[in-house]
Amino acid sequence: MTGRKKPQDFEQSLAALEALVNRMEKGELTLEESLKAFEEGVQLTRECQTRLAEAEQRVNLLLEQDGELQTTPLDPEQ
Repeated sequence: MTGRKKPQDFEQSLAALEALVNRMEKGELTLEESLKAFEEGVQLTRECQTRLAEAEQRVNLLLEQDGELQTTPLDPEQ
């Protein structure tokens, strides 16, 4: 695709996506550069979604007790 090195974690992928969006919003890219940036953005979005889904699965496994998922509402005051 673009030959870039894949970011190692969610935060790096998200930061790369935000930087890419900022470049595109400036409107200074050529059509070809915009298409490449869009393609890279789609890939970064997929990477972020995959990492979030994996994190959710890990949390669910940690919360599972006696074969049932025990959910607790998040209390931001704690």
